[in-house]
Amino acid sequence: MPRLNVNIDHIATLREARKSKEPDPVLAAYVAELAGAGGIVVHLREDRRHIQDRDLLILRKTVKTKLNLEMAPTREMIDIALDVRPDMVTLVPEKRQEITTEGGLDVLKSPETVAHVVNEIKKAGIFVSVFIDPNPKQIELVRKAGADMVEIHTGIYANATNEKDEENELSKIQEAIEYSEKLGLRVAAGHGLNYTNVRKVSTLKGIEELNIGHSIIANAVIVGIEKAVRDMVALCR
Repeated sequence: MPRLNVNIDHIATLREARKSKEPDPVLAAYVAELAGAGGIVVHLREDRRHIQDRDLLILRKTVKTKLNLEMAPTREMIDIALDVRPDMVTLVPEKRQEITTEGGLDVLKSPETVAHVVNEIKKAGIFVSVFIDPNPKQIELVRKAGADMVEIHTGIYANATNEKDEENELSKIQEAIEYSEKLGLRVAAGHGLNYTNVRKVSTLKGIEELNIGHSIIANAVIVGIEKAVRDMVALCR
């Protein structure tokens, strides 16, 4: 059974819409943990569109499960990670204009840079994952870089408009999981997963963690974050 890690970025998105003090992502993380979340995920973006540096500092002191910092492989973010020392760092691509992350990090474009970032963060004793598309070449380079885990991008599966495309993408994800395990990498998955499509992914063998944010926070607006997290935990089981 994969653990559910809850991404709380969009609690901060609501707050930043009014540049106010609420809702508080730190409180949301606390409630999510009480509801059964196995970890808390935040993406500190270059433009600080949602999570702020202060949020990250407080979360580092208050999260009791596991704090996963998603970040671009840049000097600024490396320095922040080394200062804050989250339990885990996940390297992700980032474009200022994008609404949400559009795909996995293309390690093929800059394998030396990724390897350098992974090495520097691991030297500090921080567990490192890389968010990639389900592609064998990407997996191989992540392994060569020395990362501990891959997070498989599930966005194409989540956006499939028919059963055939959905099943094809699930097959790619399963193959990526098996190849990652063969190379000694641990496996997580996420992006675009919701209360309708999470079941099929959660039953794939080899996935340790599912990282889900937007769907949970969207549902929490209606039913509250405790119920939203508990319902997703139940589906992952």
